[in-house]
Amino acid sequence: MRLPRATHLPLARQTGIFARHGIELSRSTLCDWVGRAAELAAPVVSEMRRDLLASKVIHTDDTLVPVLDRSREKTRTARLWVYLGDRGHPNTVFDFTPDRSRDGPATFLKGYAGYLQADAYSVYDGIYAGGLVSEVACMAHARRKFYDARESDPARAFTALAFVRQLYQIEARARDLPADQRAAMRQRHAVPVLDGFALWIQRESSRVLPKSPLGEAITYAQLQWQALRRYTEDGDLSIDNNAAERALRAVAVGRKNWIFAGSDEGGRRAAILYSLIASARRHGLDPYAYLRDLFERLPTHPHDRLTELTPAAWAQALHQPAEAAA
Repeated sequence: MRLPRATHLPLARQTGIFARHGIELSRSTLCDWVGRAAELAAPVVSEMRRDLLASKVIHTDDTLVPVLDRSREKTRTARLWVYLGDRGHPNTVFDFTPDRSRDGPATFLKGYAGYLQADAYSVYDGIYAGGLVSEVACMAHARRKFYDARESDPARAFTALAFVRQLYQIEARARDLPADQRAAMRQRHAVPVLDGFALWIQRESSRVLPKSPLGEAITYAQLQWQALRRYTEDGDLSIDNNAAERALRAVAVGRKNWIFAGSDEGGRRAAILYSLIASARRHGLDPYAYLRDLFERLPTHPHDRLTELTPAAWAQALHQPAEAAA
């Protein structure tokens, strides 16, 4: 089923649309409604986060969000972070922070033990240092740096890209296998390619200028090498972090329309609502149908049964009657 696309309309534009249909609604009224909706839904998203932290593997990434700051002439840069739970805990949860400091991921992931797949940003180093979280790097990030070097050093850049292409070809063959068989295939086929790639990187590292595009690509790969090849250790791990990057596309699309968040509180409200909508879409749900049912049930639903209102539970309940009839 192809889901309807969200239109990402800012509230000011919505007031104009309503006015053309004879409905007078001020932007402040719509702001109040959004704020109240986020407040009501926040406990459900908290429940989604609790379940997400039980995942064996979590993917994360972040993107900038300009925030209006009335104490200065320009907006300041805040962040929206996305966290994706694994198949057993299929929640997509967003978190807003007023900056890109390590406090954001450290607070969100407090108590987590498992694998964390992310980019090489230093904010995660303290999380890995605790020993409970294992770093899984992103091969797509490494590939991108070699790709950027193709104009200045095409022969060597394309050699590196050929190694990466082999790794992705192996992943294409392993995609539909059970996790244990996928891990075995990686050990049998991907590990020898990675070993050859590592030898090539070591040899070429002494032949390139460290500050050249290729030199920087090689340095990145060397610093991340153990985390880059960690995906071969477990069939439940991914070769890259593209799932988290895809989850952030909605923010990138929306940002072109709403331009900036009106305040930090507006950013936190956005994170709550993005969590619900992204998780609904992850489960193949129509976000509008899910949200309508959610807000109809929330006022009277028992607080100790909020798990029943998450998109994952809603999707499961939606499919149960069909399964029972079959």
